[in-house]
Amino acid sequence: MLSNIMLGLSQLADPIVFLSLFFGVLLGLTVGALPGLNDSITIAVLVPITFGMDSRIAFAILCGIYVASACGGSIPAVLLEIPGTMSAVVTAYDGYPLCKKGHGLMALSVCMHSSCFGGLFSALLLLFAAPVLATVALAFGPPEYFMLGLLGMSTVIGMAGKDCWKHFISMGFGLWLSCMGVSGTTGSVRFTFGTMSLMDGLPLVPRMIGLFGILSILKICEKLGKGEEGWTADAVRQMQAKQKGYAEDKVQILPLSMMKRLLPTWLRGAVVGSFLGCMPGAGMTMAIFTAYDLEKRCHPELEFGTGVYEGIAAPEAANNGVVASSMVPLLSLGIPGNSTSALFIGALTIHGLVAGPTLFSKQPDMAYLIIMCFVVGNLLMIPMSLAYCKFLAAPILKLNSKVLSAGVIALCVTGSFAYKNNVFHIGVAVAFGVIGYLFYKFNVPTAPFILASILGNMMELNWINSLSYDHGFSIFIERPISCVLLIVSIFFCVWPWVGPQIKKMRNKNKVQPA
Repeated sequence: MLSNIMLGLSQLADPIVFLSLFFGVLLGLTVGALPGLNDSITIAVLVPITFGMDSRIAFAILCGIYVASACGGSIPAVLLEIPGTMSAVVTAYDGYPLCKKGHGLMALSVCMHSSCFGGLFSALLLLFAAPVLATVALAFGPPEYFMLGLLGMSTVIGMAGKDCWKHFISMGFGLWLSCMGVSGTTGSVRFTFGTMSLMDGLPLVPRMIGLFGILSILKICEKLGKGEEGWTADAVRQMQAKQKGYAEDKVQILPLSMMKRLLPTWLRGAVVGSFLGCMPGAGMTMAIFTAYDLEKRCHPELEFGTGVYEGIAAPEAANNGVVASSMVPLLSLGIPGNSTSALFIGALTIHGLVAGPTLFSKQPDMAYLIIMCFVVGNLLMIPMSLAYCKFLAAPILKLNSKVLSAGVIALCVTGSFAYKNNVFHIGVAVAFGVIGYLFYKFNVPTAPFILASILGNMMELNWINSLSYDHGFSIFIERPISCVLLIVSIFFCVWPWVGPQIKKMRNKNKVQPA
């Protein structure tokens, strides 16, 4: 372990690679601070552009963006009540009231420290958990890999809540798309509709560019069509004028008393985020709401939603706790923890690497470089985020959304074409942008769709290989690991129906007749 850590650090010690990580963190803070942009959009656009780069430089930039974007999303959430990213939605609940009270810059300081704590916690989890899990995964056969895919999709169903049927629709659509093209097992041609371009299936990178990049443009156009600017220079100027009346409010390193007060909150938020980050399909949205609700239960004496520092520390520690931990199943098992980490599959493929346990055995230098980028990137984020809030936050928020949208769509088109120099891929990106927009309008989640479209081919291949054993269907029960994964998958699938019934029974038992 120590030798591999030093191997990763030695590559990161290259000045060009280190500056690339620095640039990635700065870019991540910037895209996070701009409402309408996020890490998924930026990484999706940049993945094909990294094709001609050195692999070390490419992954240093991508990891830096992923590390810092959730942190940057809290800046407009606190100052303007406009979350820069979905992961900062809950931060606005208490962040903006603090800003109105004249403590906006102090609130930003708490956000930055909370994000760095949660990010570093999950990075250390990635450092120690991923190699161990990868070693165990080397003993996996086709039955275990099929059950892993089934577990990944069942976790999405188990956490769906009331809209479980929408998750089923999204997942079914993703599985259908994964069947397009020539089957890798039978050689049959499926769902190509007579189009030669679909013989190889739908490429991952253009799909992600459409679902994130093109979709963001459509959302911005919708707001502009309604006369909504989203964020304006006037709002920024009003915020700056308001802050001048409070000399004690400034971006700073938190005093020890505040750190001691928030440490339990940080720990709870980081644990919640890291745990949910390792579960495929959970994502940041679930982490921030879970952490916020947990903190409210731990502090019933505080009035959350009126400007409580714990109310911004918990979700910020949780959303950054998801970041590195979502890479644990990706690097060790080849299963993405969320939609953003799924983009790294495309990046690894472009650079001739394969996500999964063989990455640690065949390319340990790249595996540990990626891990150390998350560790060092979070350490860099502490001083960089504070300096960013102090000097660059307000000017960045003044950028015109129309000019920004034009730049994003140009990068989306260029990135889609540059993936394999195929004009058809531009059409794929646009089509998936429209699909993503329809999902958005009908409130259908895209995470199950993305996960199913990625895992579909892997599950089909391992299903057929598993049935080639003489044991038939019993192979999934006879092998211990496969059997355990099957039981856990069944639990997640039935929980949306069993859970509410158990809750009703408990409530009935509590209500006793007088």
